Amino acid sequence: MLRDAMHRSRKSFKETLNDAVRSGLATKPLAARSRKFRVKAKPMGLKAGFDPSGFNRLVDELEVESFVDKRQGVPSP
Repeated sequence: MLRDAMHRSRKSFKETLNDAVRSGLATKPLAARSRKFRVKAKPMGLKAGFDPSGFNRLVDELEVESFVDKRQGVPSP
């Protein structure tokens, strides 16, 4: 694209590159022009009384137990 622009404008590579960078920085970023992204929440289907963050704690505890067992030489099931 730069080579085409150089040919059309009859400018050097450096001048063409600087012009391209300046024009790119002068325009608004895509994020500012587009609509805000919104997350549409969906029900997880968990029964009342279940805490989803509790699942992460359970996984963490199981990983710690597995690590300790490996360090102590206990064979895994």
